[in-house]
Amino acid sequence: MSLIMGDLMVLDRWRWLSNKINNNMNYSDKKVLDVGCGSGAFTIGASSLGYKTLGLSWDNKNQIKALHRAEICKKNASFDILDVRELDKRTDLKESFKYIICTENIEHIIDDDKLMMDMNNCLEKDGILLLTTPNKNLIPVWGDETVLPDPPIEDGGHVRIGYDELDCKEICSRTGFEIISIEYCSGYFSQKITGLFRALSNLNLYFAWLIVLPLRLLPILFDSFIKYPGYSICLVAKKKS
Repeated sequence: MSLIMGDLMVLDRWRWLSNKINNNMNYSDKKVLDVGCGSGAFTIGASSLGYKTLGLSWDNKNQIKALHRAEICKKNASFDILDVRELDKRTDLKESFKYIICTENIEHIIDDDKLMMDMNNCLEKDGILLLTTPNKNLIPVWGDETVLPDPPIEDGGHVRIGYDELDCKEICSRTGFEIISIEYCSGYFSQKITGLFRALSNLNLYFAWLIVLPLRLLPILFDSFIKYPGYSICLVAKKKS
């Protein structure tokens, strides 16, 4: 439901993720860990591609919603409550996953090096991290997204605006990852339509969805042709042997 009715930028991230994990055609023994899974859209989505998936989130309400969605979809997705800052305490997850998904989470964590190293430890040999986070050079979509508390506070909001390519290279170098590619998603139309959707949602969610529905093809058709800063920087990195 969130992929259909939610922000277009969520759909952009799923299109990017699904393209990456769909490249592996031997799913039967492969597992995916979704770190900071929210209400489980990507966890369930990866399960629909044939993977065994586990989603981690600190929020009990989101986990209940995710479990309910998985039951409705009859997917092999499971969910646990865990503050991702304490991922290292889950020693049972060590070297267990082919892929780790981490979307729009790391910018909320002060000790981002620790999170990266903990995710590295959860990957099997040559496992792949698929991470998205706001582009440090983004153009705000809604409100003033570039104003942050000083000093940073882990209260659910951002502790940094985002990352650029140099940041990605440096953090991967420090935490045992080899970069495969750095890409971007959510271009001009996706961002502008998302801003409109969020504004209209303050009036009524279903009204917002109805207005935006006819526009949802525009990003797919035209964003790749328009030079505009992608909202999210998308990292594909492999665990170093």
